[in-house]
Amino acid sequence: MVEYRIDRHSGVATYVQIVQQTKQALRLGHLEPGDRLPTAREVVEATAINPNTVLKAYRELEREGLVEARRGLGTFVRRSLGAAPADSPLRGELEAWAERARASGLDRDDVAALFTAVLETHFAARPAEKTQGDRS
Repeated sequence: MVEYRIDRHSGVATYVQIVQQTKQALRLGHLEPGDRLPTAREVVEATAINPNTVLKAYRELEREGLVEARRGLGTFVRRSLGAAPADSPLRGELEAWAERARASGLDRDDVAALFTAVLETHFAARPAEKTQGDRS
């Protein structure tokens, strides 16, 4: 089961953090189709957030087709995302790289910026994927 960690200083809406963390768990295989998400009450007890915030996040996940609410039973995963299992050999390489980055004096924000820049270089949107608003 996923355990949500809320960063109240991140500037990211709490419900968005729950959605993002659920999607990450789906991508890494920590959650699989059929798994039950924690109840709103369980999330509230663990994180001290408003129950409506949890329900909003779950509705967003349901709207995206990732989960389904079953009345009286809970919210269950409908489908997984991606193909990056937690035990992927690439994870070990990435962990070794992160250790080297930290040892060289980079902090979390430095690493995030560097990693994001590399992702943008290697996973840039192709022209057909850009939206009308992206075109100059």
